[in-house]
Amino acid sequence: MSQKIRIKLKSYDYNLVDKSAEKIVKTVKATGSMISGPLPLPVDRKIFTVNRSTFVNKKSREQFELSTYKRLIDIHSKSPKTVEALMKLELPSGVEVEIKV
Repeated sequence: MSQKIRIKLKSYDYNLVDKSAEKIVKTVKATGSMISGPLPLPVDRKIFTVNRSTFVNKKSREQFELSTYKRLIDIHSKSPKTVEALMKLELPSGVEVEIKV
């Protein structure tokens, strides 16, 4: 089996993404598979501007920023042991995991 598995992690907190990527790397290396990553992808920043008051003081505004952090991990030589270890892995609740085979 020489197919590649691509794992993409997303979160609003960079600490959660880094810890999750570290867990995945340790798990895959323990099963003996080849891995490349985690590669940091560009941060998506969304900035929202809101008026502070509803009626007067148009110039008084407040800005909020929402950043999404992403990491990319590629597993090159997968084995049934690697897939089973990844299925049993528990990640924090604030991390979105996308897996492509």
